[in-house]
Amino acid sequence: MKMLAQHTIGYFVYTIASCLALAMASVGVQAANPVPTYANVAYGPSPHQVMDIYLPPQGTGPFPVMLWYGGIWKSSKGAAGFDRFLPANIAVIAVETRSMEEDAAADKVAIPISYVLLDARRALQFVRFHAKDYNINPRKIALAGGSQGTLPALYVACAGDKADPKSSDPVEHVSTYVTCVGAWRSQPSIDPKVMQDWVPGVKWGAPALGCSFDESLLKRDQLLPAISQWSPDALIHPGVCPIYFYNNWGLTKPDDVSEGDYKVHSPLWALGFQKLAQSKGVTCISDFPGHAPDNYKDMWDFIVKELTQ
Repeated sequence: MKMLAQHTIGYFVYTIASCLALAMASVGVQAANPVPTYANVAYGPSPHQVMDIYLPPQGTGPFPVMLWYGGIWKSSKGAAGFDRFLPANIAVIAVETRSMEEDAAADKVAIPISYVLLDARRALQFVRFHAKDYNINPRKIALAGGSQGTLPALYVACAGDKADPKSSDPVEHVSTYVTCVGAWRSQPSIDPKVMQDWVPGVKWGAPALGCSFDESLLKRDQLLPAISQWSPDALIHPGVCPIYFYNNWGLTKPDDVSEGDYKVHSPLWALGFQKLAQSKGVTCISDFPGHAPDNYKDMWDFIVKELTQ
């Protein structure tokens, strides 16, 4: 039964990723990656702690940069928006992190999502620490991701500055503050109660907290310390950078989309998080059909403007 459950989760994640790729292509996001300027740059000892760095072919730099996070169940890296960022003299970095199903499970980590989120933070610090080496502007860094990949981006932004000047590792001395976050079809919480308050009936994220979704709902009181430490909605505070949520579906489920897929990628997540963010004085934009902002064309336009203004 355990193997069947793992297979089912893996298949679901694969299906969601495939749908995401098709949806991104449908809104004009370039599918084929250019050749990285620097490929498989290691920011940690694990073979899954790597990144590809794409510098604009023109301009002299130092370049603003967007870090795009990959899969969190199974390690992967890839990025989007090359056709929007590189012509605007913005570098793109595709970040791979250790995963919940592979790395955290093998190491028997109590809270599997911690591996992903700590790697997301370290990747940012590595880029900032080595900014001069890669011709990057350390003061202009955006974070983004698609679907599951937005959770690391939102965590890093909402957790506050995690620079540790006392660490023996100089990479950890640098700031984790970022300019902005782009969240594409995002799930911005690992709190099971918050998820179902925002999107009734949704079940997502297991085994982020080390158990199934239903177990996490039953054991929520016991899990609150972990939720408070790792969930973006629990961490958001005044001073967090501007955040832009984009969903390609509106508040009504399209006929050709399954109920499960729609709930996982519903704009209700963004609206729930936006209300929370605005209560903290944080700029948070939610863009979906019938609810588009007046001052930005889309999420890509938002990131470009934030990085170049």
